[in-house]
Amino acid sequence: MKRMLMAVIVGCSLPVWVLAQQAQATYVDAAKVAGGGTFATAPGYTVQLLKRTAAGQAEVHTKETDIFYVVEGDATFVTGGRVIGGKETQPNQIRGEAIDGGETVHLKKGDVVTVPAGVPHWFKAIGQPVSYFTVKSITP
Repeated sequence: MKRMLMAVIVGCSLPVWVLAQQAQATYVDAAKVAGGGTFATAPGYTVQLLKRTAAGQAEVHTKETDIFYVVEGDATFVTGGRVIGGKETQPNQIRGEAIDGGETVHLKKGDVVTVPAGVPHWFKAIGQPVSYFTVKSITP
């Protein structure tokens, strides 16, 4: 019984181990990070450093959860509510003029925001130019 249980455990974990051996880590040098851009992309995620100097459009990503970490600057950020004038600009991406309702927060260096898939969000105003890491977790 013990041997059979061990065979099942090893057999179940082998495919995960094999997949892990096929994946590669991504290293990005500090000089490249400082320049911003996209650093890693895979079917399930994207990692970027983005910079904003002006407000953007309201957005809804139907299959992407955004995780933002503010590196510098500050912004007025709105989540929830309803996108005004929303149109699908590409598959699973809706953009609009603004958000009606929602919750407004002031983002600053060190803050983290998680915006689940389907939740409207909007950089309504930028105080000092804001740089932020974005991790997009993509749901198939």
